[in-house]
Amino acid sequence: MTDEIDPALLEAPSALQTHLGYQLTRWSTDFARVELPLTPQLMNRQGLPHGGMHATLLDTAMGFCGCYTGDPGRSQMALTLSLTVNYLGQAKGAVLIAEARRTGGGKSTFFAEATVLDDRDTLIATGTGVFRYRRGG
Repeated sequence: MTDEIDPALLEAPSALQTHLGYQLTRWSTDFARVELPLTPQLMNRQGLPHGGMHATLLDTAMGFCGCYTGDPGRSQMALTLSLTVNYLGQAKGAVLIAEARRTGGGKSTFFAEATVLDDRDTLIATGTGVFRYRRGG
């Protein structure tokens, strides 16, 4: 796993990515890391990161971990078929970090698991997912 992503592999950010402010910070075969700085608009009425942020990071990181090709001319996309989130703790830091690993699969689907920690190494959530590769990239 490398600490840097080849800029040629990065696609333009989606509107959701731009709105929320998360970034793909590591990406390699069967692995992805997504980071989200916590800002006031991401908090729930208790002042904690909304659970939807955890789910979004888990879903995004797991989707990316199964789609790495290493080839800027050959992108791979996937759709989420199933997502399970387990909420375990409260963030104490300023950044949420999701790390995902592809755990199996085949030609048309893959399985992944992920964690969300904060920048103080507090375990916030875990997740598992099933994803279907999209045909044609």
